[in-house]
Amino acid sequence: KSDGGTLYNTTDLATMVERMELFNPDEILYVVDKRQELYFETVFRCAKKTALVPEKTKLTFLGFGTMNGKDGKPFKTRDGGVMRLESLIQNISNAVLDKMLENRETEREEAEKTAKTVGLAALKYGDLSNQASKDYIFDMDRFISFEGNTGPYLLYTIVRIKSILQKYNKAGADMSALQPDGTPSETALKLEAARFNEVAEAAGNEYAPHKICQYLYGLANAFNTFYHENKILAEQDKSKQESWIALISLVKGILETGIYLLGFEAPERM
Repeated sequence: KSDGGTLYNTTDLATMVERMELFNPDEILYVVDKRQELYFETVFRCAKKTALVPEKTKLTFLGFGTMNGKDGKPFKTRDGGVMRLESLIQNISNAVLDKMLENRETEREEAEKTAKTVGLAALKYGDLSNQASKDYIFDMDRFISFEGNTGPYLLYTIVRIKSILQKYNKAGADMSALQPDGTPSETALKLEAARFNEVAEAAGNEYAPHKICQYLYGLANAFNTFYHENKILAEQDKSKQESWIALISLVKGILETGIYLLGFEAPERM
């Protein structure tokens, strides 16, 4: 500008130039407030018309909705008063820790370490489980709940499976022991597990991590229904028991792969 200041579009175009020089990417994704879509459309056109970015490089705008307070109004970083990310992570970890110490006896040091893992999962899952373009209300109590469609619920399910496998006390599960037939809840769990590849591929193609969240929640529900209806460790039929162990090992692997794709991990105990 005449006063020496820069405009948003000049800095965005300069960033594109630098990205092309440093990385020469096939595609650049802009994950920005959906209200900025028209602005980025003009920036993309300018970049292509001036050959700052070659035609072969794809420029993609991924608009996301606003994170709102309990009053339904969007948080505004410009106005100040919005919590810093490091403070948010600490607060949500502290809330998880309080809940853990309230419900069970555990060493403080171990509980604090676990709370950080669970808190980060709660935060990431709470954000990614919403369709990106939709607004949502930030509700810490809902995010850290161990029940319902939350990160802690997924982690608790994985830890439950780990506990069963440790008690079974055999090195690894033999997938060849997996039997084709079974109870209705067992069949439902197998069918849900079989959907993982197609869900992951669709989520990647559509830039839609919420689809992975939806799937993992459904898989966790299917497992917990199966778990409550079948006494895995007390089963007297060894071939049936080995089939169940193979099945839940498979489910554990899928759940762990799913949360890895979402950017968090499960603790050993909760």
